[in-house]
Amino acid sequence: MEVMRHASTFLLPPSSPPTGDGPAITYALVVLNQRLPRFAPLLWSRAQLRVCADGGANRIFDGMPELFPDQDPLDVRLRYKPDVIKGDMDSIRADVKEFYSNLEVKIVDESYDQDTTDLHKCIAFICSSTPDPEKSNLCILILGALGGRFDHEVGNINVLYRFSNIRIILLSDDCLIYLLPKTHRHEIHIQSSVEGPHCGLIPAGAPSTSTTTTGLQWDLTDMGMSFGGLISTSNIVRGAKVTVQSDSDLLWTISIRKTN
Repeated sequence: MEVMRHASTFLLPPSSPPTGDGPAITYALVVLNQRLPRFAPLLWSRAQLRVCADGGANRIFDGMPELFPDQDPLDVRLRYKPDVIKGDMDSIRADVKEFYSNLEVKIVDESYDQDTTDLHKCIAFICSSTPDPEKSNLCILILGALGGRFDHEVGNINVLYRFSNIRIILLSDDCLIYLLPKTHRHEIHIQSSVEGPHCGLIPAGAPSTSTTTTGLQWDLTDMGMSFGGLISTSNIVRGAKVTVQSDSDLLWTISIRKTN
């Protein structure tokens, strides 16, 4: 079975030396309508394409200047200008829409489509804008995916399953989540300066009858997991690498360290 490798190097300071010997990753960023995490400017700088999902534009407009309190708000807003604003346009404020429209930001109103979430619309747009997304080194970072209404959180997690062939990472100030497809064995290279030690493996889509891990405080050895039974929460990473193999798609989550 092919190995899929994961590493949260996008959270490392820009001065950190590159790690790994694989091809360079192309990052895209989606901003949802939740409070910006403290590392939003870092991820913005990593991304080649930056998309606001509807009210996510309000968060960039209001939140980025709050992260730079000693700088002129207009200068900050001009520096952090999204490439695209996309969604059903029921959350973006009129003043924010006018501001970015005057900056010639592409604004795509898809209010006719009420069968998919704004995040789904943004992911589909990024995939259609990226050549051969299944084979590229695309990784989509989602800010504001966790927190707020629980049904929104579940909808965001569902997008991981809808686009299971794309690397998508949901982020908040406290943790990150991504899918470990059952089609691969997984190596998770822990960036201990920015993440951990608390972690979890969640069989959200379907029960697992056999999951095996290494590198955790409480490893699983050919164990089943399901809601109503065992799930691996409040686990702890023990070293620099965690391995996971399962007969079911699993969600991996790990805490993000607070930094000064």
